[in-house]
Amino acid sequence: MEILTTIEQLRNIRKNITSSVGFVPTMGALHDGHISLIKKAREENDIVIVSIFVNPTQFLPGEDLDKYPKKDEADKKICEICKVDYIFMPEISTMYEEDEVLIKAPSKSYVLEGKTRPGHFDGVLQVVLKLFNLTKPTNAYFGKKDAQQLTLIQQMVKNLFLDINIVPCEIVREKDGLALSSRNIYLSETQRKEALLISKSLYQAASLVGKKEIKSKVLKAKMYEIMKDLDVEYIAIVNRDFIQIEEIELKNTIILVVARFGNTRLLDNIWI
Repeated sequence: MEILTTIEQLRNIRKNITSSVGFVPTMGALHDGHISLIKKAREENDIVIVSIFVNPTQFLPGEDLDKYPKKDEADKKICEICKVDYIFMPEISTMYEEDEVLIKAPSKSYVLEGKTRPGHFDGVLQVVLKLFNLTKPTNAYFGKKDAQQLTLIQQMVKNLFLDINIVPCEIVREKDGLALSSRNIYLSETQRKEALLISKSLYQAASLVGKKEIKSKVLKAKMYEIMKDLDVEYIAIVNRDFIQIEEIELKNTIILVVARFGNTRLLDNIWI
């Protein structure tokens, strides 16, 4: 495994690769969710590149950029165990100049996550496009937990005619159902127990759909009842274009939840 920190190093490596490349972009603090993406990339490609870069342009003023967990040495070890070929770990000054060409996310980015965090997805698409241009992957791997991000990246690839296959990967959970997130470390013991109500509400909604309940209003009411003691920011039931729908559309619906635990914001979802 080789660690690359400059654009020149990455370009020199990439130009000599003629076989398939799997790419996993991360912000570090790797957990089992990231590991599942890396393992899938390892299984499906000849070469695997993982980027570790906490991207400043996707953080809004007052968010946790400075506090975002960093575990560089542990991340390197995890990548080595997963047989990653190259880790790209650039500095901010390597990735950005003072006067940048900006990327504008489409209008659907300003609902849900984008409404709460306006401009967030502009920064996400900006850095992902930069990383795509540098790594030129055959396949790029993204988790379904960040559902809106995933759909916007898929749209960017389509709209900009990028020759990249985006591979959506299932959410990885703890044994008790909590979706893995780098921000879970911020939870107190009590908050972590409370956070289990998020996945419980999603499982209950899926169970009701299995019993032929398709009305979004009914499903949301049941979910709010389960999470009545939590600080729920939103529950949304949308189609794959992130348009809110009144009834479940099988194989075209995502049920999303965001809840806050103090300063920690957790999101989860289920695809139906």
